[in-house]
Amino acid sequence: MRIENSFIPVHGVGETTERRLWENGVTHWDEFDGSVVGSTLAARIETFIEEGRAHLERGDVSPFAEALPAASRWRCYENVSDETCFLDIETTGLDASCEDVTTVSLHRGGETKTFVKDRDLTAARLERELDDSALLVTFNGQRFDVPFLETCFDVSVDVPHVDLMYPCKKLGLDGGLKAIEREIGIDRDMPELSGRDAVRLWHEYESGDEGSLEMLVEYNRADTRNMEPLMEHVADRLHEDVFEAATAGD
Repeated sequence: MRIENSFIPVHGVGETTERRLWENGVTHWDEFDGSVVGSTLAARIETFIEEGRAHLERGDVSPFAEALPAASRWRCYENVSDETCFLDIETTGLDASCEDVTTVSLHRGGETKTFVKDRDLTAARLERELDDSALLVTFNGQRFDVPFLETCFDVSVDVPHVDLMYPCKKLGLDGGLKAIEREIGIDRDMPELSGRDAVRLWHEYESGDEGSLEMLVEYNRADTRNMEPLMEHVADRLHEDVFEAATAGD
């Protein structure tokens, strides 16, 4: 499903009205002629489409991400999948005011990069990587990863953001990233490791064990890489549940 199939970012269009549009054959911006809704709402939708096309020509999905509910921002993904950055961090604890970010992994365009505290993990590096991304995808990053980075590095993360935890809940997928991976059949290396182990591995590295850092980095990278097939799974299933279910009679 692409942004051009969506109408709920328009003020006054909820899921019921959007579904009515789809059921009446208006499944894409190109098909909108104003006949299904009242004149005031039709004018709003026409303005939205005109401005929306200009945003998409620039590869900018931020207005749509801002207007969509958190559980519906997956709709932005297909338009900018090649420029999507999957991000995950590891920390020494849960409180950004007194704990540190130890590693940050970013996966984009088939390549995974990992930055390590006191080596190459800097605010400038993070900003450069995020500036090159059209969409940010995390798991629980809205409440954890993004605020942690903003506090520890004094950066502002303004990239349109899909937190996979919310669309996963919409699909009944709960229990954390690793539990969801197991449920839908995504494999990972070192499945026995947890966030608590990540803290332990960092402290072992600080005590001189380079092998622990290697294990921590690979754990962090697995979290990041595995978000891509999860995003694909979520987008495919919600496309079926939300869009295809409404347009099945077309």
